[in-house]
Amino acid sequence: MIDKNSPIPIYYQLEEKIKTQIDQGELQPGDMLPSEREYASHYAISRMTVRQAITKLVNDGYVYRKKGTGTFVAAKKIDQPLQGLTSFTEDMKARGMVATNRLIHFKVISPPLSVMKALNIDSSTPVYEIQRVRLADGLPMALETTYISKHLVPNITEKLLERSLYDYVENSLGKEIGEGTQIIESSTVNQNEITHLNVKKGSPVLLIERHTYLKDGTPLELVKSSYRADRYRFMINMQR
Repeated sequence: MIDKNSPIPIYYQLEEKIKTQIDQGELQPGDMLPSEREYASHYAISRMTVRQAITKLVNDGYVYRKKGTGTFVAAKKIDQPLQGLTSFTEDMKARGMVATNRLIHFKVISPPLSVMKALNIDSSTPVYEIQRVRLADGLPMALETTYISKHLVPNITEKLLERSLYDYVENSLGKEIGEGTQIIESSTVNQNEITHLNVKKGSPVLLIERHTYLKDGTPLELVKSSYRADRYRFMINMQR
């Protein structure tokens, strides 16, 4: 129950109770929470206090509101370690999730200057431009645009893009992937991201630019991704 004599604010106690129910699986993703009125009646507290607790849970990504319907438990965020160079498919498989792709466009282009610099090529080198929605268990996680030299990685097809590109590069072409660098920054969604990630205007996203290199130092790819901040977060282990 709520301890009204505790120095801990009542709204915070309720917030922590709901968090515990979510973390322990008593409330599953997609479950609807009791109404503000029901919480207020059950704990003999004001609806304003309940609203404060729920609003904090919404802001922290534990729950979300559907106008005219209620408040629901959000899908848990995926923790992505920043150590190690892995593909999206490998990441999801390691978590027991099924990774799929929704291809938006796939074409060969003359590279713009930024892509030429990233891939260390000239303007005469044809480049694959691949834009996909990356999904985990059917839920959209990221909007990703990849640039790869057609000379370096030939014969990419739409069928091949249904699986991991890294798997194709290493196991079919015999090229060893060495290392990569990532730049991460926060932003809010643009119209293209709203459409493909199924999010609302003003929603936060994590913008990630990845430069990947083969073992011999040859640039392999430039990838620009927009990850849903309500479903994805990055973590790093640090040692002193």
